Amino acid sequence: RTIPGIGEQVATHMILCTYNFSRLTDPRKFGSYAGVVPNSYESGTSLKGKPRVSPFANRKMKSLLHMAALTAVKRDGDLKQYYERKVAEGKSKMSVLNAVRNKLIHRMYSVIKRQTPYFNQPVINVKKELVLS
Repeated sequence: RTIPGIGEQVATHMILCTYNFSRLTDPRKFGSYAGVVPNSYESGTSLKGKPRVSPFANRKMKSLLHMAALTAVKRDGDLKQYYERKVAEGKSKMSVLNAVRNKLIHRMYSVIKRQTPYFNQPVINVKKELVLS
C-alpha cells in the first residue's frame, strides 16, 4: 500500500487473485488477466483488426485498477506528468489510463519481488556538457 493510488481494496484483491503471488508470478500475465494489456488479432502476416483488451478479463480487478489509476494520476507526480504528456501528444485519455494501470501492476510486482516498500525517488535531469581539452 506504499504505492500511490494502491489502497487496501486493490492490495487485498490483488493478493486474492494471484493466490499470494504464487500462481500469477509475471506482471505481464497478470496484466492480461486483468484486462489491461491489449491483444492483437493476427494470423501469420495478416492483421485482423486493431489490438483490443480482452472482454474475458477479471472485471472487478480491472475496475479497481481503474480507480487506482485515477487516484495515482492525481497524487503521483511521475504518473501525472506521464499522463499529461501522452494526452498532449494526442493519445486518448482511456488509452493512457490503461497504460497507467499497467504501470501500477508492474510497480506492485516489483515491490513484492524486492520485499521493500515503494520509494519514489525523483528523477533528476542533469545535462552534462562535453568539455574538450
